Amino acid sequence: MKSGLREITILGAGPGGLLAAMFLAKAGIPSLVLEKETFPRDKICGDALSGKVVEILKKLDPALVDRMAQNPQIIGSYGVTFVAPNQKALRVPFKQDYSTLSPAPGFISKRLDYDHWLAEEARKNPLIDLQEGGAAVDFSRENGVWICRDKAGEEIVRSSLIIAADGAHSRFAKQVGGMKMDPKHYCAGLRAYYTGVKDLDPDNFIELHFLKNFLPGYFWIFPLANGRANVGVGMRSDKMQGKKINLKKEMLRLIDSDPALKDRFADAKLESTIDGYGLPLGSEKRSLSGAGWMLVGDAASLIDPFTGEGIGNAMYSGYFAALQAQRCLESQDFSAKAMSQYDEEVYLRLWDELKLSKRMQELVKYPWLFNLVVNKATKSKTLSEMISCMFEDLDLRDRLKSPSFYLKLLFNR
Repeated sequence: MKSGLREITILGAGPGGLLAAMFLAKAGIPSLVLEKETFPRDKICGDALSGKVVEILKKLDPALVDRMAQNPQIIGSYGVTFVAPNQKALRVPFKQDYSTLSPAPGFISKRLDYDHWLAEEARKNPLIDLQEGGAAVDFSRENGVWICRDKAGEEIVRSSLIIAADGAHSRFAKQVGGMKMDPKHYCAGLRAYYTGVKDLDPDNFIELHFLKNFLPGYFWIFPLANGRANVGVGMRSDKMQGKKINLKKEMLRLIDSDPALKDRFADAKLESTIDGYGLPLGSEKRSLSGAGWMLVGDAASLIDPFTGEGIGNAMYSGYFAALQAQRCLESQDFSAKAMSQYDEEVYLRLWDELKLSKRMQELVKYPWLFNLVVNKATKSKTLSEMISCMFEDLDLRDRLKSPSFYLKLLFNR
């Protein structure tokens, strides 16, 4: 699979890596994309495609969203329901008056189907060389050129620029980027597929349940095509370790006995294994680039700390990586200083949302306070919009920076 010298090599053909390649191709720039698996391949995930996904696809090509909406395995979603520990539900639409929207403001799809669809779209462009079934596991840099080798030590490619989009366990992020797993900024999760779950939302709202006897974790139900559902649990790793929690046992216990869930799962059937994965959370700023390299998506630890959503952030970081790569090629400057503009752009777009989500994550430690927020939000359009901001690009960020904003909402009548 040796492919000589390339200007740009992208590690990983998930949404972040493919979006980087597709935006580069739109600018007339070729790239090599290395994917260790072979499509169609699964990725353990919650499977929700937020409004940011729709937004960035439209920026690339509005026709992509129309084609995605026509895929029978990818269904439209119109909002999210938060269920507080007191069982009060807050139903937040992604857009107001959503019943008239077409296509939908968000989508839900198994990653098996979505990533395959996106890869097929990428293959249509001759400037994208997508090579499957081989992974680079060792990296060195000589005279400004990266040398990527496989597990046998054989050279795969030489490249001026590496965009590492190879997921939460990215070898490049660890070896070169210095990324380390910090339990305070990491979440453990489980995912399973069920049929027969009762009372799925008719408008395909995704559900996040913050159950009193499972805090500070959360339980989710995301509807899928053909009456199926993605069901799972997540909890921050340090909390799970501190409480010595077995996530699989807890997930099954909740399904079997929790008053809010047991009736809905009474006739449900598990149609998959229960699979675990790790989520590197974007709850602290990290260095996302260096001389001749950038990290994208999960490799850059950009997952939302409150909702666990990562696909939209991955795709946006892929877009910014493509912009930075274009600047580097034009100037022939691949220095760390030049690359730092990528970090600035990513965090300018995402940091306020990530910071807000970190605050919401911390709120779950106090059930009474979380109950209060949900109770208030059912009566407050402003607070409801604030929560919706985590899923779509509402211009509320300036107000969200001030602690007084929360105090006013929570304690004023």
